[in-house]
Amino acid sequence: MITSGYRRSLAAAGLAALVGLTGRVEAAQCGNSAAGFEAWKREFAEEARGRASASSLAALMQTSYSAPTISADRGQKSFKLSLDQFLAKRGGPAIVSRGRALKQSNAALFSSIEQRYGVPPGPLLAIWGMETGFGAVKGNINTLSAVATLAYDCRRSAFFTDQLYAALTLVDRGILSPSTRGAAHGEVGHTQFLPKSVLNYGTGGNLDSAPNALNATANFLKAHGWRAGAGYQPGEPNFAAIQGWNAASVYQRAIALLGRRIDGGE
Repeated sequence: MITSGYRRSLAAAGLAALVGLTGRVEAAQCGNSAAGFEAWKREFAEEARGRASASSLAALMQTSYSAPTISADRGQKSFKLSLDQFLAKRGGPAIVSRGRALKQSNAALFSSIEQRYGVPPGPLLAIWGMETGFGAVKGNINTLSAVATLAYDCRRSAFFTDQLYAALTLVDRGILSPSTRGAAHGEVGHTQFLPKSVLNYGTGGNLDSAPNALNATANFLKAHGWRAGAGYQPGEPNFAAIQGWNAASVYQRAIALLGRRIDGGE
């Protein structure tokens, strides 16, 4: 736990080194191995004073360097596959079959989502199936440790520093806890939202609830320009919203194709 005495001694010892000629606190130093992680946490905690609460920073100080997160971050080779190879690896036919069954058994839920957000069941079920196998595999890595590790890691430090601040806010709100577990990059819930997306597009409630996660996913797509009734295949108006979901082209095309098949196309 970060005590007030610890904070005062940290400030006295380190503030002069962290403040540049402009009077601005310098960013915590990123690294590429576990060796500097503990020092980085102390630097980040000092930098974050005023932006994050003492209790959330105490949770941060309990985190550990996540080697599985770094391994996953360096090993995303499936995004380089062809569409057919990618669908075979992800089990495309099984996603379509299960997606169609879930569409029927949860017809009232998907009808209410489409009425509210304009998003049909197909792309939501495709995302759900692709992300977690419809909730079967949501990950078992400590979320705060994963996000802190990637904020420290030099590869994408700026992006994940934003995610870390969002995660600390979610800790303050009780939506995340120091023990929350999820996927390797800090994604949580049935459709794998990063902390900043939980803040921006979560519609209330825990995303480990499938209805909450599906509503939040539809809200995400609507916020990224989804128009009710428009097509969502490549070249059609709503494909841009799918592109907002994931930066990998093969992933985007897979969502569109599986969604169309679940919705009755092909």
